[in-house]
Amino acid sequence: MKKIVTLGVLLLSILAVGQDSIKTKVLRIKIKDAIDPRTNRYSKLGMERAEEVDADYVIIELDTYGGALNDADEIRTRILNYKKPVYAFINKDAASAGALISIACDSIYMAKGSSMGAATVVSQDGAAAPDKYQSYMRSIMRSTAEAKGRDPRIAEAMVDEDIDLDSIATEGKILTFSTSEAIKYGFCEAEVDDLDDIMKRAGVEKFEVEEFKLSSTERIISLFLNPLVSGILILIIIGGIYFELQTPGVGFPILASIIAIILYFVPNYLNGLAENWEILLFVVGVTLIALEVFVLPGFGIAGVLGLICTFGSLILVMLNNDMLDFSFVPREEVFVATATVILGIMGAIVIMFISGARLLNSNILKRITLQEIQDRDRGYTSTFYGKISMIGMRGRTYTRLRPSGKIEIDGVIYDAFTRGNFIDEGIEIEVISDEGASLKVKEA
Repeated sequence: MKKIVTLGVLLLSILAVGQDSIKTKVLRIKIKDAIDPRTNRYSKLGMERAEEVDADYVIIELDTYGGALNDADEIRTRILNYKKPVYAFINKDAASAGALISIACDSIYMAKGSSMGAATVVSQDGAAAPDKYQSYMRSIMRSTAEAKGRDPRIAEAMVDEDIDLDSIATEGKILTFSTSEAIKYGFCEAEVDDLDDIMKRAGVEKFEVEEFKLSSTERIISLFLNPLVSGILILIIIGGIYFELQTPGVGFPILASIIAIILYFVPNYLNGLAENWEILLFVVGVTLIALEVFVLPGFGIAGVLGLICTFGSLILVMLNNDMLDFSFVPREEVFVATATVILGIMGAIVIMFISGARLLNSNILKRITLQEIQDRDRGYTSTFYGKISMIGMRGRTYTRLRPSGKIEIDGVIYDAFTRGNFIDEGIEIEVISDEGASLKVKEA
């Protein structure tokens, strides 16, 4: 009997030790920048990580002046749908969209000297947005507060300056709470110093914290969103297409261009910046340019529209616009996106005119192309068309020369090429060299 009791005590002790070793899992997500597609994706990955590790608590640390309403709404919805407690830790500022995200959390804690509120929707110039946006913001602030048991009128007063709540919010002023005011009116549980303080107030003694960080893949994706890198990719896209047209059959320029297109569009698409229609606009632009070069004569409407669609798409992909509505896109972002594309184009033009010859004479191309010249004075016979020189003879282009193609002289079809310029079909030409396997011609 004593042995049975002793064994039972031992088992209880083991279970107690096991219970003591179990720690509560806490995942901390830091939002320190403007609320935009990048922040939206970052928070989405963070919440997915919380589900993956089965975190008991999620702490969202905020220090933001707000940002895009649509992205904030998606973050808010994600928080409301999470099945375990999500706490907001306002470490200085949670304005506008930041206030909406905070109110969606189960509990709100604020550091000393922090503030929350000022959720009026503003346009890119800082003026209040049209009432339809304000109405939507008021409704989601109100419904979010109701869902978390907070006063919906106070939440609405953070958006609407016309709401008068006696001593809480006077008419004509947007409501912004300090830490003490938020505590007083039920929009903050307590003033805290750090995460440890939050967990103690939540009654959790033993816990382990995981700081959410982007994976290496996500950091690489973020790297390609840098305007400098985007400019280089645009340079490669344009330069690759140009050199492929100049040296058809090489393959390397167009391959580089395709890789640059992927690296430019995919990161922006994953971060919610590139919409399907913007990518389609780029495809349409490139298609129109190709039709202009290979099918349609001259350079007309198709070419101009193609350039507008292509370069317009490259700019729009970098901007969080809503079907060409730039009301909430900061002017500096528009400037940076436009300047990035323009500098990329200018860089490509410089490379085309200055570095083209160097590229063709580079060691890389020397390894894959014929470099030796079989000169006549070294005993080589280079004339393909017989003993009679064809220099000075005239005919017409049988196909478009771009810069190579076919010509017709006295009813006979010959291979021909120009000095680099394009000549349309049916144009009179003159032979200026007959060495090699094709004739060199110019427009007569």
